[in-house]
Amino acid sequence: MHALTLISTTERPLKPMIEAAVANELRLLKAAIRRSEQRLLAFETNYGMPAGEFLRRFESDELQESLDFAEWIGEQRLLERLREKTATLQGIQFAN
Repeated sequence: MHALTLISTTERPLKPMIEAAVANELRLLKAAIRRSEQRLLAFETNYGMPAGEFLRRFESDELQESLDFAEWIGEQRLLERLREKTATLQGIQFAN
């Protein structure tokens, strides 16, 4: 567990502002996840295979490299990072 202490030079309470900023970032991340999932679904539909099978086949050199496949892999990695960031932000607990 990590802790973070914020100090402000103003009298205005920071907690509500930080909570709102985290909530807004979570909203943006969830929208990005939905868009990424839609793009991945388009790849799966277009190539007739789920992402897991595609990655397995691509990594075992069963599929020839292409721009579409590079984009598919990039989109899968992006989705993983978006989910990790979301989980991190959802795990934040505010003291006081």
